[in-house]
Amino acid sequence: MLDLGTQAPPFELPDTEGKLVSLDDFTDKKGLLVMFICNHCPFVKHISQGLADFARDYTSKGLGIVAINSNNVETHPQDRPEKMKEEKERVGYVFPYLFDASQMTAKAYRAACTPDFFLFDQDLKLVYRGQFDDSRPGNEVAVSGRDLRQAADAVLEGRAVSQDQKPSVGCNIKWRGGMEPDYFHG
Repeated sequence: MLDLGTQAPPFELPDTEGKLVSLDDFTDKKGLLVMFICNHCPFVKHISQGLADFARDYTSKGLGIVAINSNNVETHPQDRPEKMKEEKERVGYVFPYLFDASQMTAKAYRAACTPDFFLFDQDLKLVYRGQFDDSRPGNEVAVSGRDLRQAADAVLEGRAVSQDQKPSVGCNIKWRGGMEPDYFHG
């Protein structure tokens, strides 16, 4: 896992319209949420409407939000950029949804699964790397975004984020060539 306090790794990736979006586009925000998601994962599908609601609530409060899909589209064509555009429109995502074809951004963030959440403070230091909430497909817990909302509220209010953070659970990122990064093995 990326250590708390780590500076946000830079990125510059195309969104669903082909426009390049970079870390520098968020330097004027009160904080930044970087999410690794995709279209096909049942864990992402389960919370997708909750993510859209979260984004509408928190972008209006000054939080920068960006989603990144790093999956191998050769093995998972449903995650191709044109399908990402369809998913963004279908669900109503108001944040940029970026495609990480090289998978270098996922590796820089040490992302492991979809969904995976990285919340940075106004100085772009990592303060939260955990789950959206306790809801999972089939566990009958309502999608609320509780854990991420509590962390985002703390960032926006200038308070310390609780160190009690539950890791996100989901589908493994689909690495090209089936090769997981070294951080999974050591």
